[in-house]
Amino acid sequence: MTATTPDITPADEFTGVGTILNPATGAVAGEVRWTDPAGIDAIAADLRRAQRDWEQRGAKGRAKALARFAVWLDDHRGEIEDLLIAETGKSASDAAVEVTLLVMILSYVIKTMEKALAPEHRPASLPILAIKKITVYYRPRPVVGIIAPWNYPVANALMDAIGALAAGCTVLLKPSERTPLTAEVLRRGWLESGAPDVLAVVQGARAVAEAVVDNSDYVQFTGSTATGRKVAERAARRLTPVSLELGGKDPMIVCEDADIELAAHAAVWGAMFNAGQTCVSVERVYVLEQVYDKFVEAVVRDVNELQMGAGEGHHFGAMIDDSQVSIAARHVDEAVAAGARALTGGKRPNGVGSFYPPTVLVDVDHSMTCMTEETFGPTLPIMKVAGVDEAIRLANDSPYGLSASVFSGDVSRAKDIAVQLDCGAVNINDVISNLMCTTAPMGGWKSSGIGARFGGADGMRKFCRQEAVVAPRTNVGAGGNYYHNSLKRLAATTKMITQVALRRPRRAAK
Repeated sequence: MTATTPDITPADEFTGVGTILNPATGAVAGEVRWTDPAGIDAIAADLRRAQRDWEQRGAKGRAKALARFAVWLDDHRGEIEDLLIAETGKSASDAAVEVTLLVMILSYVIKTMEKALAPEHRPASLPILAIKKITVYYRPRPVVGIIAPWNYPVANALMDAIGALAAGCTVLLKPSERTPLTAEVLRRGWLESGAPDVLAVVQGARAVAEAVVDNSDYVQFTGSTATGRKVAERAARRLTPVSLELGGKDPMIVCEDADIELAAHAAVWGAMFNAGQTCVSVERVYVLEQVYDKFVEAVVRDVNELQMGAGEGHHFGAMIDDSQVSIAARHVDEAVAAGARALTGGKRPNGVGSFYPPTVLVDVDHSMTCMTEETFGPTLPIMKVAGVDEAIRLANDSPYGLSASVFSGDVSRAKDIAVQLDCGAVNINDVISNLMCTTAPMGGWKSSGIGARFGGADGMRKFCRQEAVVAPRTNVGAGGNYYHNSLKRLAATTKMITQVALRRPRRAAK
C-alpha cells in the first residue's frame, strides 16, 4: 500500500507540537508532539531490554496478548475510523477496511504462529550424514523499525508490526508526518489491552526516520521508490536487512472473452478506491479491441454514478494534500495535450479540500505520463490493443512490478497470461484481492521493492534470524576427518562419501 511521495521529508524537521489538518475540510484533526531524534537511541534501548521478556513469553504467551489487542481494535473501531477520516479525508467506506484487515491478520497469526516459529528439524542430505540431527531455530531480531506511509495510516502501521510482534521482536514505529494521529491511538490500545511496552511510536520527518533506521535490526519501509532507495542505502551502513514495498503502476488486461460488466466494475473500484491512493490500485488498462468500446461505455457509466466526498455517503474521499492532487492533474493535463480524451472528470472542482474527480482517459499510449508514471490518484487510463501478446508486452513495459490483474472467461488462459507478467502478484477476474490473501507473499519486482510482506509463516519468519544447531545422534563417525587420523583413513573416508554422493547425480544424468 504504497505512498507515492516521500515519507522522509528532504528539508524541514518538526519540533514541539504540530497541528494536523483534515485535507477534505481544512479543519483541525488533532495535534501531535514531534519526537526529538536525539532521544530515539534511548527509546530503542528500552525496547531492547523489554524484548527479552517478550521473547521469553513464547509463542503461546504472545498469541494471548495479540488476541486481546484484536478484541480492543474491534471494540474501538468507531473511534479509530472517526479519527482516520479526520486526518485523511477518506470516505467512511474506505476507512472501514483498515481495522478489518488488521483483525483478519491477527486472527491468522494467532492461529499459526506457534507452528510457524517452532524449531524446524531438517533431514540429512545423505544417508551417511544421518548421524547428525539438524535443527533450525527462528530467533527474533530485537528491534524492528517500521516506517509507514500516509495512505492507510492504521493498516500500514500495524500489518507488518503484527508479524514482528508475533515473532518476539519489539517494534519502533514511525508513521507518516502527514498522518500521525491514529498511530498514537493504536499504541494506546496496545497498552490498554494489557500488552507489555514493546511497541513504541516516534513522530517526525527525515531525521526521525534516519534514527529509526540507525537503531533497528530490521527495517520495513512502505513508500516511494526514491525514498526506499535512501532507506536501503542508510541501512546498508550497518548491514541492516530491509524489506521495501515501493511504487507501482499496476496494469489490468481485459481479454475479448471477459465478463465485461465484471471487468468494468472491478476497474472502477480498483482505480478509485481510497481516491486511487493504493499501491495495488488499477493504474492502467489494456483492452482487446473486440470489446474495447463496450468496456469503455460500462466504465464511464459506473464512474458517473460515483459520489466524491469525505465521511458517510460517499464512494471515495479527498487526496492527502494538494501536492498529490497536482500529480494527478498534471498527468491528465499532459495526456489531453498529447491527444487523449477525458470522458469523465479531468478538472479539479472549485471549493475547499484536496479533491480530484474520477477521471477516465482514452486514446492514451506509452508516450504519456498517465501510462508510465505512478499517478496515485483517481484516474483510469484505458488503451486499446490488438491482442494478448501486445497487452503483455505493454504491461511489462514499466520500471514497476508490484501487481496486476487479468480478466478472461477462461481461467486457465488467464493463468497462462499471469505468469508472463513481471510483477509480484496477479489477480484473475478481480483486483486488489491479493491484499486479503495473507498466506500469499506480497512483494514487488523491479523498482517496486525487495522482499515481501505476508506470505504465511514467512510473514513472521522474515523478522527472525535463522540459527542452525547440528547435534550428534551418536558419537560414531565423530572426528573422522580430524588431523589426528592417518592420511590413508582420511582418503578412504573422502572416497566413500564421494561415491555415495555421486549415486543420485549418475542416475539423474542418464
